Formats: sequence, C-alpha cells, structure tokens
Amino acid sequence: MHSQWRDCQAWSNFGLPLSTTSNEAAKMYDAVVAQYVGVYSDKSVGGIRKALGTMTDADPNFVLGSALANILSVCGTSQNANTNDDIRKSIDKMMMMMNNNNITARERLHVEAVKCFAEGDMETACSKWETILVDHPTDIVAIKLAHDGYFFTGRSEQMRDSTARVLPHWNKHMPFYGNLLGNHAFGLVETNLFKEAEDTAREGLDVNPYDAWSTHSLNHVMEYTGRHKEGIQFLNSTLGTWDKCDIFASHNYWHWAVFHIDRGEYEEALGIYDQDIAPRALKIKGMLEILDATSFLYRLELEGQNVGDRWQDIIDLCRPHVEDHVIMLNDIHVLMGCLGARHTDLTKKLMDTLREYVSQHSKQHKSGVFQDVGLPLCEAFVAADDGDYAKAVDLLHPVRYKVVNIGGSHAQRDVFNLFLIDAALKSPENRHRKLARCLLTERKAMRKNSPLTDRLIARSLALHVD
Repeated sequence: MHSQWRDCQAWSNFGLPLSTTSNEAAKMYDAVVAQYVGVYSDKSVGGIRKALGTMTDADPNFVLGSALANILSVCGTSQNANTNDDIRKSIDKMMMMMNNNNITARERLHVEAVKCFAEGDMETACSKWETILVDHPTDIVAIKLAHDGYFFTGRSEQMRDSTARVLPHWNKHMPFYGNLLGNHAFGLVETNLFKEAEDTAREGLDVNPYDAWSTHSLNHVMEYTGRHKEGIQFLNSTLGTWDKCDIFASHNYWHWAVFHIDRGEYEEALGIYDQDIAPRALKIKGMLEILDATSFLYRLELEGQNVGDRWQDIIDLCRPHVEDHVIMLNDIHVLMGCLGARHTDLTKKLMDTLREYVSQHSKQHKSGVFQDVGLPLCEAFVAADDGDYAKAVDLLHPVRYKVVNIGGSHAQRDVFNLFLIDAALKSPENRHRKLARCLLTERKAMRKNSPLTDRLIARSLALHVD
C-alpha cells in the first residue's frame, strides 16, 4: 500500500502540481487519496477523517483538498447538496474559495465536478473528470471519481473505457497502479469480458496483493461464470490480504456469502453474515454495508429461508436514509430493510417521500431513473410484500431492462431478477408462471453452472401451467 506521502515538490514532479504551499497539506491529501483509492483506513494518519482534518488545519484555503473532502462526504452519506444543508454550505464555501484563489485549470475542473456531483448531476461531473484525464491521465482522483460516477449510474461501458484510455500512461512503479488495474478489471467483467477481467485482476494482485478491487473483480468473474466453489476457496485463501482493506471488506464478505447461497449452503452463508457482514454494518453504518446486509437477508428470504430477527438489527441503519432519494440503488435497499423488519410506518414514509420527490424534481441524472425505474421497482416490492405478486410482476417486468440505470453491479442487481422470478412463480396468473419459465430459460443460458437457477427451474416445473 502506498505510504510515502508526497510533498508539494513530489506532486509537481509527478505532473500534478497542487495549489498549496504547505507540505503537510500535500502529504495529508496524498494520505486521503491513498485510503480512498485503496479502500482502507491507515492508522498511522488516524484514518480518512483524521487525515482530512490534519490537511485542512495545515492549509484552510487548500481548494483541491476542500473538493476531496466534499466529494467523500457526499459519497459516504448518501446525501447531497439538495438534501443536506451542511453539504450545501460546504459546497458554497468551496466555490468561494475557488474564486478567491489562484488555482490550476485541473483543480478548477475538479471543484466544478464536485459541485455538479453534489447537486445530483453525475453525468456532467464525470464529463469534467474525463476532461481532466485528457491532459492528466495519471490523476488517480479523477480516474476513481469518474469510475464511481459511472458505477452509481449503471454505465458499465464508460467505466471500462475510462480506465482503458489512461492505462498506457501508467506503469507498475507508480503509486496506485495495482488499484487502477483492479478498477479496470471491474469495468471489463461488468461488460462480460470475463477472461480479460480475470487476467487484469490477477495482474493487479501481482502488483498489489492488498488491492481489494482486484479481489472484488475476481469475485464477479467467478460468480458470473458459475465458479462458486472456486470463489469460496479463493476468498478463504486470500483472507489475510483483502480483509485489511476494512472500508471494502464487508462487500467481499458479501460475495463470499452469495457464493454459498447459490450452492444452497445457507448455514455457511448465515455464519459469514453473523460474524462479518452484520457486525461491520452496525459498526461502520455506511451505505455499502447497508446494501450488503439488506440484499443478503432479502436473497435468503427469496430462497425460503427464515432469517429470524436479523432484520431488527438492520432497521436502525436504514431509518436515517428513508428520505434520501439521492441514489436509487440505495433507496430500494433501504426499502428492503423496512419491509423485512415489518416497519410499515417507515415503508410508508419512504414511498410517500419518493413519490413527492418524483413529482417535484426534474429527472435525476438526466435519465429519469427515479420516475421511470425507481418508483415502479419500489412499488413492485411493496406489492409483493402485500401478497399481490401479480401486481409486482406487472410493475417490474416492463422496466427490467432499464434497472441497470439505478447503478450498482450485475451481481448487486441480480436480486431484482430473482425477485421477479419469485413473484412470477407465486403469482396466481397462468401468464406469469409461463413468464417465469421463460425468464429461467434465459437465466440458464447465461448461468449454466448455477445450482440456484436449477432450484428455481425445479420450482417452476412443479407448478401447473396451462
């Protein structure tokens, strides 16, 4: 892991000069970048939050440092300048600092991108980061933020191509090269280039065995190609490396548990949840951990498994986010938590405020994802929870190919495929049972080695279809 923090001269020598004269601020900026890109907490600087504080104390007028602090706040809280007054004030202060300081064109683009992102315009933000990368292809912050923006909006091809364009300018001796390969591998696997993704991820681990994104990309390769047993063995054998990336470890544990669910090994999956996924979610309280926990429990219930009172521990994590409506992927997972815990009041608040948001705001991310996809998706989950499976199918099936626009990975969004199949199997209408068989035929063609798919096919064949 990168730990030789760069001072002002070192940043300039790297071709990315900073508009600060404080070496301490420059070094702490590097420390924050390292932890963000490497998804870990460095105890030597007190973690990301402490490093940000030290950076700001060293130079309160460090504009690029302010931009980094703001974007991490937005990404970490699932709120933005439209929903949180503190974030709005911080963005306004950052813009004032930009106008009152002589900063580089690259830094100005960063600030403008952060403002766009914080106001919900991720498309324009990504465009500005891409503009930076034309002239500064080694700006890992622009690379990573564009990657995250594409992830949040479901743009897999852009995620792949963004890293592909800058790779020729990098080499294994540069800080974060292994992390860059891990991110590129993820773009490859999300566009179904499995061999290329696996080769790139393994190269990333050769450069940096601790890169959790390379490990993560291999998890996706193994899931999509039906290598569940190999995935379990891989994660078990490399536990001592990726587990050190504590900011992302929960998600790799989630993949480990999902491998077990596909194989029908429910006790093993629950063991991982109880020992690692849930405790980390309750401690960190981050959105990624909430997504992992709610998705895991919902998948198990779709498999007919009793998760006991585990939802009750998670609902308090979901409660602060029922009115966020910033990223649709987050909203639907928070809804899963509300439904799973049988909190009708929170479910109603989420749905009421979501409908209000859709009626009062312009189309999110210029794609209408909340109105065209998010609302019917959430309504389908509520309908199924009320026992109206036919309504759930009729709501979700017409938009199933648009669900990609809510963001996330194919693996994360697969819970919606499983939900649709389950609802179609439970629907009293014959046309939905026929649809379930069609969906399963399609799924089998893509996932030839999935025991879970085979179990669902057996369920469908046991039903009478006219």
